[in-house]
Amino acid sequence: MQYQTVVPGRFLSRPNRFVAQVEAEGAVQTVHVKNTGRCRELLVPGAAVYLERSANPKRRTAYDLIAVQKGELLVNMDAQAPNRVFAEWLETRLPEGAVLRREYTYGESRLDFCVESARGLYLIEVKGVTLEEGGAARFPDAPTERGVKHIRELQRAAEAGLGAALFFVVQMENMKSVAPNDETHPAFGAALREAAAHGVRVCAWDCAVTPDSLTIRREVPVLL
Repeated sequence: MQYQTVVPGRFLSRPNRFVAQVEAEGAVQTVHVKNTGRCRELLVPGAAVYLERSANPKRRTAYDLIAVQKGELLVNMDAQAPNRVFAEWLETRLPEGAVLRREYTYGESRLDFCVESARGLYLIEVKGVTLEEGGAARFPDAPTERGVKHIRELQRAAEAGLGAALFFVVQMENMKSVAPNDETHPAFGAALREAAAHGVRVCAWDCAVTPDSLTIRREVPVLL
């Protein structure tokens, strides 16, 4: 996945979850934050960040904040990137004749993807991970009732005989593991463990991250 026209900057502040103040290109810019999560451990004053300049001259904000440097670790924090990069990755691995559907309605939820093939339906929900602690990744960084709802829908699909998976896209490199963040949202971890016990596949892959690209790289162990 490639970005266009990326420029470096220095994070100053985040007045609200949608915008940030960033010093870039010789001025203080008001930029759109492409992640409504807390990201408190990432967006600290003085942090090096990367912005993508918008191609739309009529936009209120001329830039999107897409990545941040956390020590030696470059973290992509674009919340739209996981689905995009996952689709690019999966489309090259689909069996012959299979079709990838996006925003697939199942039960009372709209799940990210469904693979339709001769074997039947395989439902997939993708979660982007940006929280790192001691070389390990954790999800979520804030309570997500929507995430719990999606897990339960996947479990119902698995119990009905369909394929079902939750796929963590880790938006950074070299994580030793991924685990549910029980301290922040115990219900998410409990739902994930129950779903895994009932046939939902839970997997994670990390990404190669550069200021202007994101590429799914290798599988990372999931600790439940």
